[in-house]
Amino acid sequence: MQGAIFSAIGGAINAVVSAIADIIMIIVSVIVTIIVTIFDIIFDIICCNCFGGRSFRTGTHRYRFGRRGGAAATY
Repeated sequence: MQGAIFSAIGGAINAVVSAIADIIMIIVSVIVTIIVTIFDIIFDIICCNCFGGRSFRTGTHRYRFGRRGGAAATY
């Protein structure tokens, strides 16, 4: 009887630790995605400025800087 109790307690602890680890992994993934997106946008802006107003794409975004009223981002 005591073995079953300890086994149930161990299973519950394992489930809680796994859930906490999953939450931490999701948070880290979101932070990394935000950082990568910020750098992607910065590099897109730098490349567009270097290539003189033409539409240029380096990552997941395409930015057009030029004569048509500022910047327009397309995804």
